[in-house]
Amino acid sequence: MAAAAPSPPPVAALEQMSRTKMFGGHNLRFRHHSATLGCPMTFSVFLPPSPASDLPVLYWLSGLTCNDENFVTKAGAQRAAAAHGIALVAPDTSPRGLNIEGEADSWDFGVGAGFYLNATNEKWKNWRMYDYVVKELPKVLSDNFEQLNTSRASIFGHSMGGHGALTIYLKNTDKFKSVSAFSPVVNPINCPWGQKAFSNYLGPAKSDWEEYDATCLIKKCNKISTPILIDQGEDDKFLAEQQLLPRNFEEACKAVGAPLTLRMQPGYDHSYFFIATFIDDHIAHHSQFLKSA
Repeated sequence: MAAAAPSPPPVAALEQMSRTKMFGGHNLRFRHHSATLGCPMTFSVFLPPSPASDLPVLYWLSGLTCNDENFVTKAGAQRAAAAHGIALVAPDTSPRGLNIEGEADSWDFGVGAGFYLNATNEKWKNWRMYDYVVKELPKVLSDNFEQLNTSRASIFGHSMGGHGALTIYLKNTDKFKSVSAFSPVVNPINCPWGQKAFSNYLGPAKSDWEEYDATCLIKKCNKISTPILIDQGEDDKFLAEQQLLPRNFEEACKAVGAPLTLRMQPGYDHSYFFIATFIDDHIAHHSQFLKSA
């Protein structure tokens, strides 16, 4: 008698925390247990008032100190997402509630500062936001939302989340159609934020750091044909403090012929006022690739 086929893994149980109508669609917020991170995680979804199936997905990754709600409440992205028929998905920025010693001692490391990598330091072994965004969250979505087509996905983000969006895209061009970013940390191995995070999460080996640095990764990519869009405010204090380093990424893109549109925006800072000003441009940018065959 043939052995029974193995049972499929259980569908992740979602707890709906809120539902709000907006521009004909709905903002939804959920909690679930993350097997990747070993703790409960929240994420937000905007479902546009479009077809009941085959909706493309645009992931947003937020920056330091943020959670999944900042983008939903401040960016004003839902109007354009509704118009283009795109679902928005915003995960949290790190594991929470694990009570690891030192996890909340500083605003730029630990809680709210996952840097979208897989930590190799044993103390921070739960900080695996890369696997959460690339592997677990898409499966949770496909298991629970039949109207979403997670195989048609793009990704964008802000600051630390811009770093995450760029690095995740460059390592997974088969999974994401396009990428864009606001004020991204594009060369973290050469800035204080990145050096602090990487030394703690990944250890001292700079070769390990380079695997999560967009400026290093783009140098290995000679087949990027989809234009990368970056908006950077010229009055951003973190630009002046050498945390963001957009010109380093621009030079690396030029060296390998990767198409980059870097828009330096006079008078704009690092805030969501800046993001809200140009968010429609970014959603339109992604729409053209999400909707193409």
